Amino acid sequence: PERALVFCVDEKSQIQALDRSQPVLPMMPGIPQRTTHDYVRAGTTTLFAALDVTTGAVIGSLHRRHRTEEFKKFLAKLDREIPPGLDVHLVLDNYATHKTQAIKTWLIAHPRFHLHFTPTGSSWLNLVERWFAELTNKQIRRGVHKSVQALEKDIRTWIADWNTNPRPYVWTKTADEILERLASYLKRIPDSEH
Repeated sequence: PERALVFCVDEKSQIQALDRSQPVLPMMPGIPQRTTHDYVRAGTTTLFAALDVTTGAVIGSLHRRHRTEEFKKFLAKLDREIPPGLDVHLVLDNYATHKTQAIKTWLIAHPRFHLHFTPTGSSWLNLVERWFAELTNKQIRRGVHKSVQALEKDIRTWIADWNTNPRPYVWTKTADEILERLASYLKRIPDSEH
């Protein structure tokens, strides 16, 4: 839409701060990096993120829980960081937290925000999920975090680094090609009712 921004929004909950029971042994010529299979848990955090579909820039907010209260704080952060005068379209899933009365009341008070829900079971449509995968694979999975604060610091650093050179995700197939392939797949699955 004109005079509007579109963001893909979701939360990545239960991100664990894990410390390996032994130090990570770095890569050396001919030897891969080595880590122990066991770890010590130091707690969890939740990342709320909004991916700008045009630029690829991300606005993130970390919270220890992921209830309506935290989602409302995240919406308020978006409202502060997105220039006034622009409508804000958010693509998000059907998680109950996104549809509570407190959120509906907040939206009435902030009419520039418009929510668009993906169909149930279609989280792959939300491009912020792809960004979460990059965060997980390139930062969290290999990280060693002795505390939740250390984990949150690394996530904030990752977001800041990402935003210095953001990259939007681009679909490589048209909607018709995706739907055609999905329909073909469903025909091959027993009991898919298609």
